[in-house]
Amino acid sequence: MGIAVKPGTIAVCTRKEVWFLRSAPDIAAKLQPIGHHDACFLARTAHFTDDIEAHESAWVGEEFWIVNTLFSCLAALHPHYSFAPRWRPPFVSAFRPEDRCHLNGLAVVDGQPRYVTALAETDSPAGWRDVVHNGGCLIEVPSGQILARGLSLPHSPRVDGNQIFFLHSGQGGLDVAHPQSGKVTPVAQLPGVARGLAIHGGFAFIGLSRARPTLDGVPIVARRDELHCGLWVVDLRTGLVVAHLEFTAGVDEIFDVQVLPGIVFPYISGPSAESDTGQPLWTVPPDSIPK
Repeated sequence: MGIAVKPGTIAVCTRKEVWFLRSAPDIAAKLQPIGHHDACFLARTAHFTDDIEAHESAWVGEEFWIVNTLFSCLAALHPHYSFAPRWRPPFVSAFRPEDRCHLNGLAVVDGQPRYVTALAETDSPAGWRDVVHNGGCLIEVPSGQILARGLSLPHSPRVDGNQIFFLHSGQGGLDVAHPQSGKVTPVAQLPGVARGLAIHGGFAFIGLSRARPTLDGVPIVARRDELHCGLWVVDLRTGLVVAHLEFTAGVDEIFDVQVLPGIVFPYISGPSAESDTGQPLWTVPPDSIPK
């Protein structure tokens, strides 16, 4: 699900744990064929949360925060507990594992949580399902105020300059919200259910998915046969799609997208290296090797 990056580290949220992959540039230089990979990330640690329906994630100061969808809150990892609740929408009255509003997206600005998205302003177990077609909202975290309402499957808020971009997934679009008025303006139309947004160098990198049967009633599902799965790139100056990578088989959904600036071809080895690549890798401190 959620992916987060910071220099030297990639974090990946899975069903029951968060995996942290550390950069190993000394190994990248030795991988065959020599000179092929310009970075290497190896799984090193994990934090077990059990299934909290983790969605987007990010570092907030020194803490690692997750959108804890099952408990309708933002939560930080804690060394002694599954997680530590940090914030929940004001309209959610109780801390329960009931997915009351389907909190899903998180925008962090200057190291602090600024905006989140939810599929509805509901306060009952899975209450969002009854209004999934138009009940979504964009929420300002510090104040708890609703910035925009009436959205269909809002996802992945991101701040670039003074603009709040987000994926209006149920409408198949990339939109921008005004930070004071909350007015929502379309930026680009997309041929898929959009989840996962990274902005870099004036371009938006967007994950697209095909529609699940459970999304019936959402506007974009009317175009089900036209939807694609892959990575789409939008020029934010023009709103035009300038590149795309499509999965035609094997993958139907993408949840998150991140950019590794300055890296073209990283080697990434997860916790199941033998299943993924057949090439387990070991690292030890150079000064610990016996002469």
